[in-house]
Amino acid sequence: MADNCPKNPPTLGEALRDYRWACDLSDTEFARVEAGVFERRISQGGFICRKGEAVEYWVGLIDGLAKMSTDLDSGKTATLTGLAPGGWFGEGSLLKTEPRRYDVVALRDSRVAYMRRETFQWLLDHSISFNRYVVVQLNERLGQFIGLLESERLLDTDARVARCLATLFNPVLYPGLGRQLQVSQEEIGYLTGVSRQRVNRSLKVLQFAGYLRVDYGSITILDLPGLRRFGG
Repeated sequence: MADNCPKNPPTLGEALRDYRWACDLSDTEFARVEAGVFERRISQGGFICRKGEAVEYWVGLIDGLAKMSTDLDSGKTATLTGLAPGGWFGEGSLLKTEPRRYDVVALRDSRVAYMRRETFQWLLDHSISFNRYVVVQLNERLGQFIGLLESERLLDTDARVARCLATLFNPVLYPGLGRQLQVSQEEIGYLTGVSRQRVNRSLKVLQFAGYLRVDYGSITILDLPGLRRFGG
């Protein structure tokens, strides 16, 4: 008979083992990681990290959903990108000495891992595989932001929603996510800067075109390359 009991969430150590950057670490290196990482549970609306603070951690989203944003002098808030489970961010900030230039806010209750700066730096100094991972991560993030800048300046709302969803399913930045994400239309609205009603219209357009399937509380991607190109 099938076991219908819910599975226990992974421990911090189990979650760390599943990340791509940890796969090629030696037992000694991974032990160093475990000693240098701690977990926080951030409630919906809480800050995972804040603009202007000293950058002391590399940050990973074990579970939940978050947005990276910045406040403008005019009082407006600009959303830079969404952050899905399995993703790590802040490596660029750790390589510099300036204060953090963005806020990251939890859009729902989230489990967050924080790797101390000294542990991150030690891995850079001792692990070739970790260095390669960081280089690929930085390059992918650069491409992501160039694409988002293009969509904000040149594309209509339907294409902006399409590109926003495509970034959440990026297999390099969010490996292991698969093709389905538990995300509400309201949360997509927070990430794209448009109303929930307008998101609903865009999702219907994208679903009719065969790029995705909308279910209650979730999105399943059917054509990720097409979603990335939509409107371009």
